[in-house]
Amino acid sequence: MKAIPQIQKYMTTTPYAINAESTIEEASQVMKKHGIRHLPVVVVEGQRYGILSDRDVKYAMSLTGFDARHAKVKDIYEEIPYVTKPTTPISDVSAELAERKVGSALIVDNGHLVGIFTTTDACRALSDLCQTRLN
Repeated sequence: MKAIPQIQKYMTTTPYAINAESTIEEASQVMKKHGIRHLPVVVVEGQRYGILSDRDVKYAMSLTGFDARHAKVKDIYEEIPYVTKPTTPISDVSAELAERKVGSALIVDNGHLVGIFTTTDACRALSDLCQTRLN
Protein backbone atom coordinates (compact mmCIF):
# COMPACT_ATOMS: atom_id res chain seq x y z
CA MET A 1 0.00 0.00 0.00
CA LYS A 2 1.29 3.45 -0.92
CA ALA A 3 1.86 6.14 1.70
CA ILE A 4 -0.61 9.01 1.81
CA PRO A 5 1.04 12.10 0.28
CA GLN A 6 1.88 15.06 2.46
CA ILE A 7 0.11 18.36 1.87
CA GLN A 8 3.37 19.99 0.73
CA LYS A 9 3.13 17.99 -2.51
CA TYR A 10 -0.10 19.74 -3.50
CA MET A 11 -0.08 23.11 -1.73
CA THR A 12 0.52 26.37 -3.53
CA THR A 13 3.96 27.50 -2.44
CA THR A 14 4.94 31.11 -1.86
CA PRO A 15 1.36 32.34 -1.76
CA TYR A 16 0.50 35.98 -2.13
CA ALA A 17 -0.19 37.55 1.26
CA ILE A 18 -1.27 40.90 2.65
CA ASN A 19 -0.66 42.79 5.87
CA ALA A 20 -3.57 43.14 8.30
CA GLU A 21 -3.12 46.94 8.18
CA SER A 22 -3.67 47.07 4.39
CA THR A 23 -6.95 48.38 3.05
CA ILE A 24 -9.75 46.19 1.74
CA GLU A 25 -9.31 47.90 -1.62
CA GLU A 26 -5.63 46.82 -1.74
CA ALA A 27 -6.58 43.25 -0.82
CA SER A 28 -9.28 43.18 -3.49
CA GLN A 29 -6.80 44.39 -6.10
CA VAL A 30 -4.28 41.67 -5.17
CA MET A 31 -6.98 39.01 -5.42
CA LYS A 32 -8.20 40.25 -8.80
CA LYS A 33 -4.71 40.69 -10.23
CA HIS A 34 -3.65 37.15 -9.34
CA GLY A 35 -7.01 35.41 -9.78
CA ILE A 36 -7.19 34.10 -6.22
CA ARG A 37 -10.06 33.69 -3.78
CA HIS A 38 -8.12 33.22 -0.53
CA LEU A 39 -5.46 35.64 0.65
CA PRO A 40 -3.30 34.92 3.69
CA VAL A 41 -3.15 37.83 6.13
CA VAL A 42 0.10 38.52 7.97
CA VAL A 43 -0.81 39.78 11.43
CA VAL A 44 2.58 39.28 13.09
CA GLU A 45 5.32 37.95 10.78
CA GLY A 46 6.44 34.50 11.83
CA GLN A 47 3.85 34.31 14.61
CA ARG A 48 0.26 34.94 13.59
CA TYR A 49 -1.66 34.63 10.35
CA GLY A 50 -5.25 34.96 9.22
CA ILE A 51 -7.15 34.46 5.99
CA LEU A 52 -9.27 36.77 3.85
CA SER A 53 -11.67 35.30 1.31
CA ASP A 54 -13.24 36.94 -1.70
CA ARG A 55 -16.59 36.38 0.04
CA ASP A 56 -15.42 38.43 3.03
CA VAL A 57 -14.48 41.26 0.68
CA LYS A 58 -17.72 41.08 -1.33
CA TYR A 59 -19.83 41.06 1.82
CA ALA A 60 -18.00 44.03 3.33
CA MET A 61 -18.28 46.00 0.09
CA SER A 62 -22.03 45.35 -0.02
CA LEU A 63 -22.60 47.12 3.30
CA THR A 64 -24.13 50.58 3.13
CA GLY A 65 -21.55 53.26 3.81
CA PHE A 66 -18.60 50.88 3.50
CA ASP A 67 -15.45 52.54 2.13
CA ALA A 68 -12.90 50.00 0.88
CA ARG A 69 -10.30 52.73 0.52
CA HIS A 70 -10.17 53.26 4.28
CA ALA A 71 -11.41 50.02 5.88
CA LYS A 72 -8.63 47.67 6.95
CA VAL A 73 -8.16 43.97 6.30
CA LYS A 74 -7.88 43.50 10.07
CA ASP A 75 -11.54 44.52 10.37
CA ILE A 76 -12.94 41.63 8.32
CA TYR A 77 -10.42 38.77 8.00
CA GLU A 78 -10.77 35.34 9.63
CA GLU A 79 -8.59 35.51 12.74
CA ILE A 80 -8.51 31.78 13.45
CA PRO A 81 -7.85 30.01 10.13
CA TYR A 82 -7.04 26.34 9.76
CA VAL A 83 -3.23 26.13 9.99
CA THR A 84 -1.19 22.97 9.53
CA LYS A 85 2.35 21.76 8.80
CA PRO A 86 3.72 20.84 5.35
CA THR A 87 4.13 17.22 6.49
CA THR A 88 0.45 16.71 7.33
CA PRO A 89 -1.16 13.98 5.20
CA ILE A 90 -3.45 15.35 2.50
CA SER A 91 -6.24 13.10 3.77
CA ASP A 92 -6.12 14.80 7.19
CA VAL A 93 -6.15 18.29 5.67
CA SER A 94 -9.02 17.47 3.31
CA ALA A 95 -11.06 15.95 6.14
CA GLU A 96 -10.47 19.00 8.34
CA LEU A 97 -11.46 21.42 5.56
CA ALA A 98 -14.69 19.47 5.05
CA GLU A 99 -15.39 19.31 8.79
CA ARG A 100 -14.86 23.05 9.22
CA LYS A 101 -16.61 23.87 5.93
CA VAL A 102 -13.79 26.18 4.88
CA GLY A 103 -12.03 26.55 1.55
CA SER A 104 -8.39 26.86 2.54
CA ALA A 105 -5.64 25.87 4.93
CA LEU A 106 -2.53 27.89 5.68
CA ILE A 107 0.65 25.84 5.66
CA VAL A 108 3.16 27.07 8.24
CA ASP A 109 6.62 25.71 8.98
CA ASN A 110 8.60 26.95 11.98
CA GLY A 111 6.26 29.92 12.29
CA HIS A 112 6.62 30.99 8.66
CA LEU A 113 3.94 30.84 6.00
CA VAL A 114 5.18 28.44 3.31
CA GLY A 115 2.01 27.67 1.41
CA ILE A 116 -1.75 27.58 1.11
CA PHE A 117 -3.98 24.63 0.23
CA THR A 118 -7.31 25.56 -1.34
CA THR A 119 -10.23 23.73 -2.88
CA THR A 120 -8.58 24.30 -6.26
CA ASP A 121 -5.46 22.52 -5.01
CA ALA A 122 -7.69 19.74 -3.64
CA CYS A 123 -9.25 19.23 -7.08
CA ARG A 124 -5.79 19.02 -8.66
CA ALA A 125 -4.71 16.53 -6.00
CA LEU A 126 -7.81 14.41 -6.54
CA SER A 127 -7.18 14.35 -10.28
CA ASP A 128 -3.53 13.41 -9.75
CA LEU A 129 -4.34 10.70 -7.22
CA CYS A 130 -7.03 9.22 -9.49
CA GLN A 131 -4.64 9.18 -12.46
CA THR A 132 -1.92 7.57 -10.34
CA ARG A 133 -4.29 4.92 -9.04
CA LEU A 134 -5.57 4.07 -12.53
CA ASN A 135 -2.07 3.69 -13.99
